[in-house]
Amino acid sequence: MELYLIRHGIAEEHQLGLKDEERKLTKEGRQKTEKVAQRLVKLDLHFDLILSSPLVRAQQTAEILITAGLSSQLEESHHLSPEGNINNWLKEWFEPRNYTHSTRLALVGHEPNLSNWAENLLWGEAKERLVLKKAGMIGIKLPEIGSPLGCSQLFLLIPPKYLP
Repeated sequence: MELYLIRHGIAEEHQLGLKDEERKLTKEGRQKTEKVAQRLVKLDLHFDLILSSPLVRAQQTAEILITAGLSSQLEESHHLSPEGNINNWLKEWFEPRNYTHSTRLALVGHEPNLSNWAENLLWGEAKERLVLKKAGMIGIKLPEIGSPLGCSQLFLLIPPKYLP
């Protein structure tokens, strides 16, 4: 199974009276994310399912990916919110499902969670070494059997500036 961790695009700054979960993509964030999505289409990438954080900026990023034709299925997962936990996500999403070895799953979320999740999958613990830029992507191949924690393989780490 291939897992693609995608950070949301550039969002509005924190400001008084605006809840964090309501922050939207900026015009620049939307444009850059659309360019990244178009490039992924040109690379013939397609996701079987996109899971998104419930926060507005992540939802908007996921919708851009859907509009570009990268997937036809979008679901929300509270596990991808900033306080989400990879172990809880694995119990709810990974273990009970019958994914094939060719499944491509995209997770749209936030930092530092996505980098920490990637590190847990790769090394079994978060080492705070990976950095995922806004609208950037990490690709990880999960093992066919057993726990993916500490047993997965990195095949892609790309900031958005290398995609457009």
